[in-house]
Amino acid sequence: MTTDVRQRPPVRERGATTIADRVVAKVSAQAAREALGGVPAGGHRPHASVVVHRDAARISISLELDYPTDVGRRCGAVRARVRGRVEELVGMEVHEVSVHVERLHSARTAPAARKGRLA
Repeated sequence: MTTDVRQRPPVRERGATTIADRVVAKVSAQAAREALGGVPAGGHRPHASVVVHRDAARISISLELDYPTDVGRRCGAVRARVRGRVEELVGMEVHEVSVHVERLHSARTAPAARKGRLA
């Protein structure tokens, strides 16, 4: 038995899929890790928080970077990757991606480099 398309209710009346904010945050954090190519030695994974309003997201990413690095270029890569992956995987428009660099990690100040120092 086939159903004639003209007999179906309009799309808006058939229901909707809702994506939880925490899902968008997880996708965003993973996309940030992908853009960075990993987590600095001794660092923490990127963390994302999101605000979703009417199928559009505003995303805030907190991350740590190796030092020295081109901070502007790396943050731009994170913004682009997060926006692209959220739009691709979640189907949600992204109005803003803000990136907050919480810490810079230098190989010279890493715990392994400090072992030979006297306290």
